[in-house]
Amino acid sequence: MSSKIENVQKQLLSDNWYVLHKYTYDLIKNNGERQPQVREVYDRGNGATILLYNRHKKTVLLINQFRMPTYVNGNATGMLLETCAGLLDDDSPEECVRKEAIEETGYVVGPVQKLFEAYMSPGSVTEIVHFFAAEYDESQRAYSGGGVDDEDIEVVELPFTQTLEMIKDGRIKDGKTIMLLQYAQTQGWMA
Repeated sequence: MSSKIENVQKQLLSDNWYVLHKYTYDLIKNNGERQPQVREVYDRGNGATILLYNRHKKTVLLINQFRMPTYVNGNATGMLLETCAGLLDDDSPEECVRKEAIEETGYVVGPVQKLFEAYMSPGSVTEIVHFFAAEYDESQRAYSGGGVDDEDIEVVELPFTQTLEMIKDGRIKDGKTIMLLQYAQTQGWMA
């Protein structure tokens, strides 16, 4: 079962924040039928995220920050509780999560574990997110965190069991964060 495309045409719609293109193409379906398609594709680069957890205290470090798209989609405050993350830019995924951890949480992480990669919204966004985890303790805290430049980030330490309840009751709605917390649960890191 392999579809392929032909006659691809690409039109730039915006390069204001990141890049938005309109693609027109023919999809060759499995039965050989040619089907014209039009899709808009948003390219913002690839990213990485990290779950910082403390096995002894049974806690995780999350960040709380304003996210305009969630506000537009009904999140009254626009605030979103999530794992620290960022775009790779010219960094490797591991370099990215180390940099984001210090900038956003104030913690210098030690050994990190690469868990998996995932397309987060493959119907319209090119981004692949690289998922990591690392243990933390107070000795790794270099400063209070809070982000850089125009970021306004609150660092939040929560009991792991509470985060699972927060997923159930809707206080945690960020996909990457849910994936990492549930991964930690399946691995028994906080058992």
